[in-house]
This record gives sequence, structure tokens and C-alpha cells, in this order.
Amino acid sequence: MYLATDEQTVTDLGIFGQRNGSGIYDIYNHTHTRGGEAILKELFLHPLSDREAINRRSGIIEHFASLHLAFPFDAALFDMAEKYLIHAEEQSKNNSQQSVLGEKEIQHGVTAVIELIQRIQHFIETKEAAGIAPYEKERKAISLLLADPAFEPALKEKLKGKLSYTAVAAYDALFRLREYHKIKELLQFIYHLDVYLSVAKLASERKFIFPRALEKGQYALKLEGVYHPELKDPVSNDLFMNPHKNVLFLTGANMAGKSTFLRSVSTAVYIAHIGFPVAARSMQFSVMDGIYTTINLPDNLGIGASHFYSEVLRVKKVATELHQGKSLFIVFDELFRGTNVKDAHEATVAVTDAFAKNKRSLFIISSHIVEAGEELKQEPSIGFQYLPTRMNGHVPEYTYKLETGITDDRHGMIIIRNEGILDILKNGRRKKTALS
Repeated sequence: MYLATDEQTVTDLGIFGQRNGSGIYDIYNHTHTRGGEAILKELFLHPLSDREAINRRSGIIEHFASLHLAFPFDAALFDMAEKYLIHAEEQSKNNSQQSVLGEKEIQHGVTAVIELIQRIQHFIETKEAAGIAPYEKERKAISLLLADPAFEPALKEKLKGKLSYTAVAAYDALFRLREYHKIKELLQFIYHLDVYLSVAKLASERKFIFPRALEKGQYALKLEGVYHPELKDPVSNDLFMNPHKNVLFLTGANMAGKSTFLRSVSTAVYIAHIGFPVAARSMQFSVMDGIYTTINLPDNLGIGASHFYSEVLRVKKVATELHQGKSLFIVFDELFRGTNVKDAHEATVAVTDAFAKNKRSLFIISSHIVEAGEELKQEPSIGFQYLPTRMNGHVPEYTYKLETGITDDRHGMIIIRNEGILDILKNGRRKKTALS
């Protein structure tokens, strides 16, 4: 069971970055193998929506993190093995039994595969691996695979010297022809191990914590000290949501940190559903059916849609999903900012009030329309928090720490004046001030 999401959400959260820029995936990607890297990407594309599966994966990585185990293979070993084995795929596709590898490459490939087989057997038999309860299912599967008679010669091979030509030919036929699919299955287990150990190392180095997934039906989120993992000097915040307070109405001036906070929370929710550690002090969350964010919604020029109409379509999509009885985590940053203030006010109140009545889902709505917030105070399941601005003379300063209530901070004109824009437009240059 996978968590429902979409391209807009993946883009909003910067999961894979944009235009060669790094993303959340890159923070977690310290895999040693190409196969591990490919699996990691698949995990990021398909977060889970099953509590048992989430907690099992999280438990494996957490145990590995506590043991500080290193990946028990050399990267060069995989380079040789993968270069060698990839030709089995080509032979299968081309229905050809003729190898395009040289004798030396075959010998190195055979030796590398034998060593991989022996090392993974040694690893699963260690006291540390055998003591990790969540990993037991995979450990037993690997053990059962290695117990196949096809692996017996490789497990007994000493590898002290160069293999004979006859032995290489026999292993080559075994690995690339007769038992290739068993070798490939074994490699998949090793690639998953690569992911577990590399993410475990990241958790230890970055002091990320392992969230606890709660049963579906509690509709709760408890985050302490959450922050965005890409920030060098982050300011952390706490957030608590449940069916009694299932909507957060967030206010704050431009640059006060609303979008960063929304991305911090949404990223934690997304990553937690993968079963990975997150940037926070602690986290408990109800497993959801889906996550949809609207933080950086572009105009849809392809269908001639304005920003406002794109927002309307986005709300319609969410409403449709909610009507199907799904439990969702929903974020809207500056809801209905693409229309005039009056329409935005009315629409924000109507939609947010409707969201509040859906106790199976959690919603965060940020807005500049503080009047809408005042009107929504009549709904008991809506909580109100804001990110404050402190004025240091004529210069706004931001704490990035949530406070309870609604703020009407508006400092757009102060920033415009501080940048001397009006002076430039009037006089062609900026007046000198004490700040300049």
C-alpha cells in the first residue's frame, strides 16, 4: 500500500531538486552501489501507507544506526560484478549465448560474484544482523536463497589464488546462464542492505530521529523540534494536530518563514511515510492515505488557466479525494492568492470551514487574510498560529518561531522603502540613509 501523492507535491517539497540542484533525495543518497541508488529513488517515489511496513523499515534502519555497521562490500567489487552480469540481460534479450566480454573480464566478474555471495552469507550470520528483529524476514530470505544447491560451490570456494580456466567457465555458465535470476535476486537483497546502512549512517551523522507510525484512525500528528533538513542553521518548531484540532490556520508577514515551515512539516510527513529518519526532535504520526501540498503552484499555460483557476482545480482535486473517504495531509500556502481580496476572503473562509468538518484528515492553511482568520475562530477544530516579526527601528526581524494566535503583520512597504525603490523610481538613484 502506497501513500497517494502527485507531481505538484514532489516539486513543492523539492524531493528530487530542480535543474541539477540538490533535493531531499540527495541528502539521503549515500549509497555505495548503482542498484542501491535506484532502489532509494523508488522508495522516495513510493512512500508507504501501511503502518506495519513503515515501522518495520524504520526499525531495521534504526537498529543498524545504533550498531554503526558499515556496508560490508567494496564498491569496486560491485563495479566488476555488475559489468559482468549485465551481459546476461543482453544475452537474454538478444537470445544469444555468445559473450561479448573478454577472458579477463569474465574471470574478474566471476571472482567478484563469488566474493559477494560469501560476504553476504558472513554478514547475515553475524550476531549483530541476527539480533535485528525487523530484519529477520529479509535475513531468512537471504539464508534460504543461499541454501540453494546452486550456491554451494561458490560458498565453498577458497579464492586464495587465481581460479582455473575450467572453474571460471563452470561458474560463468552458472552465474550468467543457469542461475542468473537467483544471482539477481540476491543482489536485490544486497542493494536494499546498502540503502538501510547508508540511511542509518546519515541518521547518526545528522542526528535525525525515527518517527513512530500510529494506527490508522487516530488522525494525529505530533512533531517536536521539526526543521528543514536543507537549512544550515535551522529554527525548529513544534506542531500537534488531531481530530479536535485538525486545521492549522497560519499567518505571518512575507519573509517570516511560513513557506519554510510548511515545507519542513510536509517533508517530515512525506519522509516518515517512507520509513526513514526525519529532521526533528521527535515525531509520532497517524499513517495517512495521501499527502497533497500546494506551496508553489504555477499557472497552467497549457490549458490557458490563470493562477486562480489553477488553485480552484487544486482544491477540487483535494475535495474529490476527501469525498472518497481518504485520510489526507493537506497543505495550502496562501490559499486563493490569485484572486481579489474579497473573493479570496470568502473562498478561504468557506473552504477552510469545510476542511475543519473532515475529522479524518489534517490541514494546514496559510493566509495573509487575517480577517478570514478572525471569522474562522468560531470553528473549534481550527487552531491559529503565526510567525512573528519584530521591528528593530525600521528594519523587520524574524524569529521563525511559532506563536499562538493571528498576526496582521504587514511589512511590504517598509521593505520597499528600505530598498530605496521609490527613490530610484523618482530620482533615478537611492537616497543615502544611515543603513546604507
